[in-house]
Amino acid sequence: MSDDFAERIRSSGKRMTPQRELILRAVDTLGHATPEQLLAEVHKHSRAVNLSTVYRNLEVLEELGLVRHMHLSDRAPTYHSVGGAEHFHLICRGCEKVISVDPEVVEQLSGRLQQDFGFLPDIGHLTVFGSCADCRDAPA
Repeated sequence: MSDDFAERIRSSGKRMTPQRELILRAVDTLGHATPEQLLAEVHKHSRAVNLSTVYRNLEVLEELGLVRHMHLSDRAPTYHSVGGAEHFHLICRGCEKVISVDPEVVEQLSGRLQQDFGFLPDIGHLTVFGSCADCRDAPA
């Protein structure tokens, strides 16, 4: 977790609580995780945090622009840090592998959406479902 994140929390008028720090560290450690997965990671360091605390803090952290959520399946939302480079996601329906992809890959599509429809896509929320090479190549 970067010091910049802590400063952004403080400058918003909110406190950097131990729970927020644990949750931010869990998001950084896991990369893409549901609130339940984040709670399991937090519990490695402190059992004093419950699931409702994770949800409340994720909401605050998202309002502050420190984490982002997306729906990678029909399960709970998945969260990731915005500290890394902007990316979108490919999700394998077979093995549920999550692949992070640089937005340059859809640059032409993004430009076309802007040109043809006046629409500026939020690539960070883009999720494409399909089959990864491992699942496609697996014997039936």
